[in-house]
Amino acid sequence: MKLDILVIAAHPDDAELGCSGTIAAQVAQGKKVGIVDLTQGQMGTRGTPELRIQEANEAAKILGLSARENLGFEDVFFKDDKAHQHELIKVIRKYQPEIVLANAISDRHPDHGKGASLATHACFMSGLRKIETELEGVTQDPWRPKYVYHYIQNNYIQPDFIFDISAYWDTKVASIMAFKSQFYDPNSQEPASFISSPEFLPFIESRAREFGHRILTQYGEGFTVERYIGVTDLFDLK
Repeated sequence: MKLDILVIAAHPDDAELGCSGTIAAQVAQGKKVGIVDLTQGQMGTRGTPELRIQEANEAAKILGLSARENLGFEDVFFKDDKAHQHELIKVIRKYQPEIVLANAISDRHPDHGKGASLATHACFMSGLRKIETELEGVTQDPWRPKYVYHYIQNNYIQPDFIFDISAYWDTKVASIMAFKSQFYDPNSQEPASFISSPEFLPFIESRAREFGHRILTQYGEGFTVERYIGVTDLFDLK
């Protein structure tokens, strides 16, 4: 299946927190969008890998994804090295996306910046024909996405562009809350974590309102780019 957009996320729920409004908007416009989660969040304070997979599948339904898979890399300990690049190249060649959305280039959790680096390198290397890969016994053709953008996560990063998600805010919230094990629940008996505090989700809304305010809308999601964005019509800029 060829996708228009492939979202690469170090952990299940990274994509939902970082860019699910953009995903929902693009799906509503008829684009095929998929997510590949690099890990199952095995080292997370709350939940289990099996539960995280179930929650990811529920979020996929909410967002209307065309595909979602998990590479099962070792949470915290995966590396941006040849072995992991090779596995991610196979996924990029499988889905042949025009656009890749990847983790923040740096963030509180080291896996986010590491995931960003891995995605950047794999996207470039996927276009090299002398790197040979097979999927289910079939040799894959080289493929390089046209654009790689990085969504902004916990730490503030000055965005290069902001996507208006005002019409899809409720969908974003629903997709985040599919990960019930991870966020604030006064009835939960699990240990507290950074993202399970009652202040965390209001922070996510505040960030979205801030980005929305910057472009004169209600809610927005920010992205950074790896190269300049070119336009041919000034009226394409809003």
